[in-house]
Amino acid sequence: MEALHLPYEIHPHSLAAAVKDRRPEFQELPEPDIHIATSGGLRIPAHSTILASVSSVLENMIEQPRKHRSSEKVIQILGVPCEAVVSFVQFVYTSRCPEEYLRKYGIHLLALSHVYLVPHLKQRCTKHLARNLTIDSVIDILQLARMCDAPDLSLSCMKMVSSHFKAVEKTEGWKFLQKHDPWLELQILQFMDESELRRKRCRRQRKEQRVYLQLSDAMECLEHICKEGCTNVGPLDVEPTKKQPCSKFTTCHGVQLLIKHFATCENRVHGGACWRCKRMWQLLRLHASICDQSDACKVPLCRQFKQKMQQENNNGKEDAKWKLLVKKVLSAKTISSVCLPKRKRAAGDAMSADRIRSFSLQSVEQNRSRLEIRT
Repeated sequence: MEALHLPYEIHPHSLAAAVKDRRPEFQELPEPDIHIATSGGLRIPAHSTILASVSSVLENMIEQPRKHRSSEKVIQILGVPCEAVVSFVQFVYTSRCPEEYLRKYGIHLLALSHVYLVPHLKQRCTKHLARNLTIDSVIDILQLARMCDAPDLSLSCMKMVSSHFKAVEKTEGWKFLQKHDPWLELQILQFMDESELRRKRCRRQRKEQRVYLQLSDAMECLEHICKEGCTNVGPLDVEPTKKQPCSKFTTCHGVQLLIKHFATCENRVHGGACWRCKRMWQLLRLHASICDQSDACKVPLCRQFKQKMQQENNNGKEDAKWKLLVKKVLSAKTISSVCLPKRKRAAGDAMSADRIRSFSLQSVEQNRSRLEIRT
């Protein structure tokens, strides 16, 4: 560790000048009345008033009765480098700690800030150490973070160990941990297992959310196809004026193909063998479960499905899984409309416009027919 060139005894006037700039309440400082002794024999003159105002632990040490009244007041801070103690005292006076000192003595300053209850310094040390974690030091800093009650730093260390376990496993810190702290090793392995379970759960939830959102989009496309018409499919009583595809053309085109098949399939009877017709029956039922219109809805069989579901509710035969599906679809649509950033919405609109332009060029050379939808 690179040592700072410090005198054997620090002159108090440098600290006094610094504290006058940073602490207006201490404009008139008396002569230092206490000394801080370090392991290297360094004696740092200080003011008991300032030390007591920053640290309750130092205040208790200052107020302890002395064996001899004439004896000099001395606080011993041992076990850490002298330069780290100097940096600690300077922070007590000025509330400043340069990055150079954090880089060199961040571990020692974290320990000092925890022992002497200086929360602002502790916060700075934990953030600095979390930003500068390395494969070789992460286990040592994790053990220190647990001893110093620094949960944020401990979590950062855990995440790094989990992400780079193969490399951490080869370090001396991990080998030392296996021999002397098997309980912490077990906690790390449990954290890794829980992290993997959380990732799998999040991936599954995102996949389900996409499915529910696709169903919500299909419901919108089904409604506007039956009400306005879109490209190849539309209601009988509407003039074929809407020749351009909608903004959700990918989903809408799939629904149109499904409708065209459903209208011509011989096995479309509910419960038949055709899986496409079954999918169409499910979309119609899902629409009826979500639709809030009574008689004005133009989607086929909407009224009939509503009546059937009402009868099932009255007879106590309500399908709990289907009810949950309806709730998930509505929730996915709401969350998507609220959480989607404006930039993504704008990008989506631009992509939709490009699709519309490309479809327009292709549709010039194609003959399009419209299919009747009877309610």
